[in-house]
Amino acid sequence: MRNRNRPRTPTDNGRQSAGLAATVAPASLEVTPRMLRVGDGYAATLVVTGYPAEVGPAWLEPLLSWPGRLDLALHIEPMPAPVAASRLRNQRARFESSRRADAERGKLSDPYVEAAADDAADLAERLARGAAKLFRVGLYLTVHARTEEELLDACAQVKAAAASTLIEVQPATWRHLAGWTTTLPLATDSLQMLRTMDTTALAAAFPLASADLPAPLPGDPPAEGGVLYGVNPDSGGIVWWDRWAQENHNCVVLARSGAGKSYFVKLEILRNLYQRVQVAVIDPEEEYLRLADAVGGTIVRLGVHGVKINPFDLPAGDTRPDVLTRRGLFLHTLINVLLGQQPPPAERAALDRAILAVYRTAGITADPATHHRPAPLLRDLAAALRAGEDQAARQLAARLAPWVEGSFSDLFDGPTTTRPDGHLVVWSLRHLADELRTVGTLLALDAIWRSVDAVDPARLATRRLVVVDEAWLLMRDGEGARFLFRMSKAARKRHAGLTVITQDVADVLGTDLGQAVVANAATQVLLKQAPQAIDAIGDAFGLTAGERRLLLAARVGQGLLISGTNRSSFEAISSDAEHLLCTTRPADLADLDDEEDDL
Repeated sequence: MRNRNRPRTPTDNGRQSAGLAATVAPASLEVTPRMLRVGDGYAATLVVTGYPAEVGPAWLEPLLSWPGRLDLALHIEPMPAPVAASRLRNQRARFESSRRADAERGKLSDPYVEAAADDAADLAERLARGAAKLFRVGLYLTVHARTEEELLDACAQVKAAAASTLIEVQPATWRHLAGWTTTLPLATDSLQMLRTMDTTALAAAFPLASADLPAPLPGDPPAEGGVLYGVNPDSGGIVWWDRWAQENHNCVVLARSGAGKSYFVKLEILRNLYQRVQVAVIDPEEEYLRLADAVGGTIVRLGVHGVKINPFDLPAGDTRPDVLTRRGLFLHTLINVLLGQQPPPAERAALDRAILAVYRTAGITADPATHHRPAPLLRDLAAALRAGEDQAARQLAARLAPWVEGSFSDLFDGPTTTRPDGHLVVWSLRHLADELRTVGTLLALDAIWRSVDAVDPARLATRRLVVVDEAWLLMRDGEGARFLFRMSKAARKRHAGLTVITQDVADVLGTDLGQAVVANAATQVLLKQAPQAIDAIGDAFGLTAGERRLLLAARVGQGLLISGTNRSSFEAISSDAEHLLCTTRPADLADLDDEEDDL
């Protein structure tokens, strides 16, 4: 019987190492003075020989963001404190000797020597206090390519990227084999081209920052799902994002007018429809109609003659015992929006009594068996308020008169004429008067929420996306903002995501409710911003100076994706077919109309 617990011998370890080397080593290796041929490809190692005088955070980022294949190795060797102090003392002595020699000869002082002497004195003081340590650091870059010509071109590009941050690199001529092994994960520095650095300069290189979103960690399952947001202009990489894999599924899109926010959201909608996500859109300017027509969606044009919405309708199929109570609470919110303010306590009490009374008159009670009966109308509520002797109720009925029998009554003076359903439903508000836009947005959101807040487990398993374009229409009203906030808080539990789009940053970030809506969005997209709003945006999202410059100078469709600590710039891209469905540029639309006329 074989002993499974016998101790390993050096021979066993050698055999394991040889087996591992045979598995991972290249098929062949050819060494030349200027490069290596590793298997079917070519590689060359560049050694960093010159560093900038001062470095900032993530100073290695230009090298890490280079789009080609580049292996970067940073070898760090701590220097014992006595050795560091001795070497620094000798260095300071040489600087002082040079300065005295120049002074005795009547020469002007060398500014480079003066600066180096001051830096050495400052470093010696920090070493004495224990605020810094010295390290010997070697930085090496191995560039890979498929052919010799591509390798030469790639090395030139890497040198240019390094020069942009004042880093000097030199090829490891005749030592490329040692350079290649140095950049392998072997923890061995075969080149020993070291430079002394202090703690601050070394710490600025970590974490090894990259312009791209982080990939899954080793051992984590590969990411599934997500849609294409665009390409990263800094690295040339793909920005692929899955909002459904985040802690919540909400998203905010903030940009100035004409920055491409609706174009970007339409691309996201179209790509989510491919994954069987059901989408509902609040569309103030009919920008989503061509997209809805192309995919067979449903369009509800509020404000068009004959299109009615009855806010008293109960959710179809909802048998929960408190459904009538929740409908009454929404009617309180609706009346507040109609009046432009919350009514006094006496009027609120009269309103609550009247709501319950009109439902009883229509034969609707808390019993779910009665919920199929025709719902009362807003005019029935006004009649119930006028019928009593309560002066507060009569006053409230008078304030509701424009919405019952006046200029604004067309939207409410009949039963609901449409039952929107389908994989894409667009609620168009363009035909509503400006005074009715906020009310129309609230009614559309309520109808959408009733479909999202389903009790059927099969419907809950369906992912739903709710898009509110020009959300400032609702955010400027207190009750509307509270309704939007409640939806952003509760959407995740219904397997739904809310997308809030606005160009009026002040309405969103200037109120506590607006800031709460932003805080409850795990995905945040910032496109081109106006100079007047960049300070508020920068403070709210903690933008760096470079990110602020990016948003001020961004092209149409270019911006910043933020999710927690993950940040990446991106530029939305589309196919020709997607572009024709999403664009709103007059020139593109004119060309499209000409093509349709030709057909």
